[in-house]
Amino acid sequence: MSEISEAAAGVRGWPRQLRRLSPGLVVALIVALAATFVSEHYGGPKFLYALLMGMALHFLSEDARCGPGIEFAARQLVRLGVALLGARIAFGDVQALGGAGVAWLAAAVALTIGFGVALARALGLPARFGLISGGATGICGISAALAISSALPRDGRTEQQTLMTAIGVAALSTAAMVLYPLVAQALQLDARLAGLFLGGAIHDVAQVVGAGAILSPEVAQSATLVKMFRVAMLVPVVLCVALAFRAPAHAAGQPRPRGPALLPGFLLAFIALVVANSLGAIPVPLQSAAAGVSAWALVVAIAALGVKTSFEKIVRLGWRPIALLVSETLFIALFMLLAVGWQARS
Repeated sequence: MSEISEAAAGVRGWPRQLRRLSPGLVVALIVALAATFVSEHYGGPKFLYALLMGMALHFLSEDARCGPGIEFAARQLVRLGVALLGARIAFGDVQALGGAGVAWLAAAVALTIGFGVALARALGLPARFGLISGGATGICGISAALAISSALPRDGRTEQQTLMTAIGVAALSTAAMVLYPLVAQALQLDARLAGLFLGGAIHDVAQVVGAGAILSPEVAQSATLVKMFRVAMLVPVVLCVALAFRAPAHAAGQPRPRGPALLPGFLLAFIALVVANSLGAIPVPLQSAAAGVSAWALVVAIAALGVKTSFEKIVRLGWRPIALLVSETLFIALFMLLAVGWQARS
């Protein structure tokens, strides 16, 4: 009877919880809507707009009424958005890349993350910053930055580093969308090799599709396939992060410190959707719907993260984070050009 009473109390508590979260959620949603409107009507990445607009409303994060909803959007909606990305990936996509393509892309992700951590330490920045930024550069931009950050122990500095990474990869990914097709044209790459370069070197999914479309529909399809494999690399990377940052063993008689789960729930959902899609259980309309919900969840989450962060604190980080992000971007671009050269000769 006590369990039934507790469950009933939880159900009755939902309206109160919703009222507590709604002011902050509404703020994040309005920022996301404004960013999407500007992006669709005037061009540019909506994630970057959402970040900057959210930062302009930073004072609302200190409001007792808005704080809980903004915190909820910044942490929980990220997980929903990343989990739903799995509905767009199938095992057949990996087979289509071939063994060599998979090996080059997996190496690109691993080496970019390692390069980011090493360079962060060399620049006097926290290794976590290199982990988050390297993961964002190597995998799928802002989505990866948010996913990796959510698997780390909660830390105010981690949120700042995540936001700085999100701003950097959004700007650099947009620049790459314009510049990298010119590189592919100059090197006279065919559709397969151009897709390997664009899909392997550009950070965000939307910019990969845009860059491929600049050249041809065939390049866009090839680049998207390559990019989807990089998105799938979220699973092993986040699992490794969760393992590396598990709470240490506790002394006898002492409570165990709380740390991230071995495999976060949103990642389990991601894997389940990949398996379901590989088995053909997710129809195309449902895949499109999941992609739409994922995009909205992520833009609302990044808007909330922007509201939580002070522009003044970002400026205090100085030039080193910019140097880190630019170096990581150049590293993966040069690595993928090496991969393209090897594939062209084989």
